[in-house]
Amino acid sequence: MDSGSLPDWVFPPPDGFTADDFLRMRGLPRHTELIDGSLVFVSPQRLWHDWVLDLLRTELDRQAPPEMRAVREMSVKLAKRQVPEPDVSVVRAEFLDPRRTYFLAEDVVLAVEAVSPSSEEFDRETKPRRYAAAGIKHFWRVELEDDRTVVYSYELDPPMGAYVATGIHHDQLKLTVPFDIEIDLTAVGRRR
Repeated sequence: MDSGSLPDWVFPPPDGFTADDFLRMRGLPRHTELIDGSLVFVSPQRLWHDWVLDLLRTELDRQAPPEMRAVREMSVKLAKRQVPEPDVSVVRAEFLDPRRTYFLAEDVVLAVEAVSPSSEEFDRETKPRRYAAAGIKHFWRVELEDDRTVVYSYELDPPMGAYVATGIHHDQLKLTVPFDIEIDLTAVGRRR
């Protein structure tokens, strides 16, 4: 494919796209993200990815206090050239508006990424660093290990501007921050 057959939005300016450029773009493929000024396109996901996101979004929303809600796959403007799309976010309910197309970092209480083979580096390294730099207090990384769902939980260490591990959760996820949470991880993929 030659570059003449690609849409103009594929080609970033010399300094990369800004968050504002990205948020004005129309016609992008679903789940496109802006990382370090470059467009990142999502590859097809495994069925496990869909199942784990359904479970986490549903349970987080059900268990969240009234001032918080869980949303799935909404862009978050972190910085000038950073607009990732966490798989699941817990946001302050005061910022919910049905016309909203993205959130700001300060709206987000928890960002969750389910690691996919095509996005391992972004989900394990790049995105957590960006979320921490933007001040998002809690982060979960979700992995499929030996056909079991495992959640790695992290909390922001503000003076360091980085996440510190708070737990590795197999089968059962039980936490008290950002609110009391108890999720049966063996229920991933099970009909309710």
